[in-house]
Amino acid sequence: MDITAFIRELLFGHDCVIVPGFGGFIGNYTPARIDKSSGTFYPPVKQISFNRNLNHNDGLLVGRISGSANINYGDARNLVEEFVADLRRKIEKGEKVVFDNIGSFINNQEGNIQFEPDRNANYHLDSYGLESFQCLPLEGYDVRKRIVRHIGKDPVKQASLKKILWRAAVIIPLLAIIVAVPLKTDLFKSKIEATTMNPLVTAEFEHNKIAVDQNVKDDSSNIAENISPVLEEPVTPVIIEPVVSEGNSYFVITGSFRLEENAISQGNLLKAEGFAPEIVSAGNGFYRVCAIMCNDLNTALSKKDSIAQKFPGSWISRKR
Repeated sequence: MDITAFIRELLFGHDCVIVPGFGGFIGNYTPARIDKSSGTFYPPVKQISFNRNLNHNDGLLVGRISGSANINYGDARNLVEEFVADLRRKIEKGEKVVFDNIGSFINNQEGNIQFEPDRNANYHLDSYGLESFQCLPLEGYDVRKRIVRHIGKDPVKQASLKKILWRAAVIIPLLAIIVAVPLKTDLFKSKIEATTMNPLVTAEFEHNKIAVDQNVKDDSSNIAENISPVLEEPVTPVIIEPVVSEGNSYFVITGSFRLEENAISQGNLLKAEGFAPEIVSAGNGFYRVCAIMCNDLNTALSKKDSIAQKFPGSWISRKR
């Protein structure tokens, strides 16, 4: 039975696969590299080497054959021993034994087994689908020429004097119009009159003020002469009794609507909550929905707070 297929399968997941009684295949990782002389890029690779001293049975290969072929462990071990015995006979006869996609075995001149790995085989799973490729440098490309050409570009042309004068001839009259219009009109003048600083006007105002004060003083003296002194009498304190407000003088309003049907809809919602609402026509053409009427302000405030939990925006209106 040829067991090389099991060896190849195990090499993808293990770094060492031992064939009992023959030797061990070892996977050696090599990172990606670049051959600058040929311009070739090589992906990461796990190359296989062989060590004939690793010939003990670690159970990996025999266990894999037993599980895949559905035979017991002893029969799988016998298959491996028969494969190794046949392999050694071929090598001792001087034949070259080839393991597909692994390498080849042959006896050297000293009678030792020599292994030659297959250079095209790659057992590194992360390099699956990657192959070496060659990328030659561009010929005749010199970055220094590009830098010199960039520096040698023509400088940016300045605007001509004729264009500058033409723009100034258009912009200056526009600026003069923008400044002159507010000064000649009342466009930006304040409607508040300031106090004049003319000394003649100030003197006239002070003269008129003195004349007015003199007239007021004369009138006050005449009135004082006609009033006879009045003896003060003790005033009996007046007890003001609290006025009881008219019943139902505070309304808890839950909403104001321009359309009557909207006010009726909210009234139905209040009825569902156990209230006896009323719709009051306001003077501004709106319809107010009154949830409850109270005799005093404190009661109205407490009712408003509880109603506002379900009808936010409720307020209190006083009956006039």
